[in-house]
Amino acid sequence: MGIGKGYGKTILFGEHFVVYGLPAIASALDTYTIANVKVVEGNGWTVDDQRPATPGYKKKKKDEAMRSIQNVIEHLNIDITNQKLEITFKGNLMAASGVGASAAQCTSLARAFNDTFDLKLDDEKINKTAYEGEKAYHGTPSGIDNTASTYGGLIWFIKSLSGSKNTMDRMKASKKMHLVIANSGITASTTEVVADVRRLKEENPEKFEKIFKKYKIIAEEAKVALINGDINKTGTLMNENQNLLREITVSGEANEKLVDIALQTGALGAKMTGTGRGGLVIAVAENEESQLKISKAIETKGYDAWKTMIG
Repeated sequence: MGIGKGYGKTILFGEHFVVYGLPAIASALDTYTIANVKVVEGNGWTVDDQRPATPGYKKKKKDEAMRSIQNVIEHLNIDITNQKLEITFKGNLMAASGVGASAAQCTSLARAFNDTFDLKLDDEKINKTAYEGEKAYHGTPSGIDNTASTYGGLIWFIKSLSGSKNTMDRMKASKKMHLVIANSGITASTTEVVADVRRLKEENPEKFEKIFKKYKIIAEEAKVALINGDINKTGTLMNENQNLLREITVSGEANEKLVDIALQTGALGAKMTGTGRGGLVIAVAENEESQLKISKAIETKGYDAWKTMIG
């Protein structure tokens, strides 16, 4: 039997802005998905998904998950004619939108196959395999999720607007940071929200140009703060990024409520992450004690919250 692990991820800075060629910073989480692969007599493959999940997530993503597993099998030329594969997924990463759950699943499976069949794949090949799996979920993925899942740590990402290769540089933080992830329980359509922002930008080009300039400064300063392990500065910059997300109308009522709860309970910074108008909020805490206090306050208000580390 083979085993493999893939980490979750979160966008710390730059959702929505990344669409327009501005930098984003993503971080792997310390929570992960584990894949087990057992070879038995027969042919084909079966899957048992035991991951913790938000309600409805697995059902909604089932067809994509099946295709992604098949993509990974085909990419690695795994024989499923003369043997049967029993695949199991588990771990402590919540299967939810916004935490890189699909990439963690693909990465863990690639590593499990590598272990099962002694394929001698290095991290670069694991990452490439996970990317092939991600295509089932995202069509043409940016690659940021599977890269974070494979290598861990922080990633500085700039999407190429000319069709050339995206910029993806791995960063190393000098200190781990305590993070709380809160789930609003609301799922918005990424396509619709991105289209709304584009329409607003076309209607208010000068306003958006100013916002983009402000954000670029935030991103550059956040890069330095994270590398230096400056938690206070990172928190302040998260708040500034959230102000801009508010201005471009992607921070919904539920996001604002969760941000307020986190800040009132001692978070150094809090912002929505991902699509917005619902979805997830992240909050950076000074230490483990503060992290626990923030997550409990969020749960008391009826929301799900997870504690994790970044960097």
